Amino acid sequence: MKFFYRNEVTKTKLPGRFIQRAIGKDALSPSQAMTVGFARYNADAGPMEPHKHAEESIYILDAQDGWAEFGPEKEKLPNKVMLTGGMLLHVPENEWHVFRYAEGGFVDILFVYAPAI
Repeated sequence: MKFFYRNEVTKTKLPGRFIQRAIGKDALSPSQAMTVGFARYNADAGPMEPHKHAEESIYILDAQDGWAEFGPEKEKLPNKVMLTGGMLLHVPENEWHVFRYAEGGFVDILFVYAPAI
């Protein structure tokens, strides 16, 4: 068993977020079966672009004036949910989604997904 704390996981700045790869490819703890990590969305990271990928579970660790938008197309995200710590999101495979926040706000998450089959 390998164990570690979040503050031991290297932070990488990606467009719109700071990501910490905890488990998976190029992560602190390698795995071919899953990807687990942390991400923080705030003004320091810049705006995020809508994206889609494998089915994903997202646990909201904390949020302040933050929300998720989602829908069928990158330019068509008609659904919006305000985020609070303790929420769990289940994003279907290939659903477009994005995290946004008001001025001074942020979204802090733990994400989990498996490689596409």
